[in-house]
Amino acid sequence: MIKALAKGLGTTLKVLFRKKVTMNYPRVKRVRAPRYRGRHELRTYENGLEMCVGCELCQVACPAAAITVLAAENDPNNPHSPGERYGYKYQVDLLRCIFCGMCEEACPTDCLHLTQEYELANFTRESLILQKDQLLNRNPSGFKVPMNVYPAFKRKAVNS
Repeated sequence: MIKALAKGLGTTLKVLFRKKVTMNYPRVKRVRAPRYRGRHELRTYENGLEMCVGCELCQVACPAAAITVLAAENDPNNPHSPGERYGYKYQVDLLRCIFCGMCEEACPTDCLHLTQEYELANFTRESLILQKDQLLNRNPSGFKVPMNVYPAFKRKAVNS
C-alpha cells in the first residue's frame, strides 16, 4: 500500500515541476494529427464541376443522420457535376455530427472530405447547419473528371 502511494506521489511531483507549455493560440495553432476529422468540405474538379453526383450514400452511412442530400437531374448544356445527377441540396448539421468519418468513407467520388479545421463554435444553432454553398470548396482541386463519366460529345460542353 505504501509502495503504491509513493509511486503515485512520485508521478505527481514529476509533473508538478515540469516546465509548462503555453501556446499563443489565436496566432499559433496546435498541429493536428494527419487523420484528424474536422469541418466538412465538398470538393470540385479542376475545371470547376462539383464532384458530388447526388448518390446520397453519405446520408445513408451517417449514423447520426446529420447529412441531408437531395439530388436533381443534371442539365447536359449547363452541368453542375459530371454525372446524370448532382446534389441539388446538401446540408450538414454540425450539432448532430459525431465526426466519425463514415460519410467520407462512403463517398464513391471522394467529394466529401473532413478537413483539419476545428474552430466550429458559433452563436446560433442555425449557423451550425451548413448549406451546400458553405461546404463547397471553390479552389480547384487536382482531380480530373474521369473519362468514362461523360460520352465524348458531352465532354466538349463540360470542358469549355
